[in-house]
Amino acid sequence: MPAVDLANQPGHLARRLQQAHHLLWNAMVSEEITSPQFAVLNALADEPGVDQRTVGERVGLDRSTIAEVVGRLDRRGLLDKVRDPRDGRRFLLRLTGDGARTHRKLAVRTARMNQVFLAPLSAAEQPVFLELLRRVADAAEGLRDPGDPAEPLVGRH
Repeated sequence: MPAVDLANQPGHLARRLQQAHHLLWNAMVSEEITSPQFAVLNALADEPGVDQRTVGERVGLDRSTIAEVVGRLDRRGLLDKVRDPRDGRRFLLRLTGDGARTHRKLAVRTARMNQVFLAPLSAAEQPVFLELLRRVADAAEGLRDPGDPAEPLVGRH
């Protein structure tokens, strides 16, 4: 069997794209706050007081990952985590003053980084590229078993 042409393999290209994003993020945005952590800060800037599960859904993080990210941001003093008075099992999240300042600073840096990241594409190609990525990402999320987020549906008999 001949070797697979990796230049035409979406998983290989997605990994390379993620590596490029990671390098740019660390160089242009932050070495301390990760992209998923920024996504949580951003969600809370948009919707303060939302519960942890909802934030995870908004930013595409599973339950264990959102718990870890929220814990790290809480320890850094960037968000407040309080029990929901109506449901003691839920935590409601809000940015602290430091969290809001950090979000504003990183939002500006993220916008600059995205310009660099998308620079190989023309102004007309950029929204098309983002829409195609969004469609593939949304479809990929649908490949998981709703009863068990860690269990993919594909390949089942």
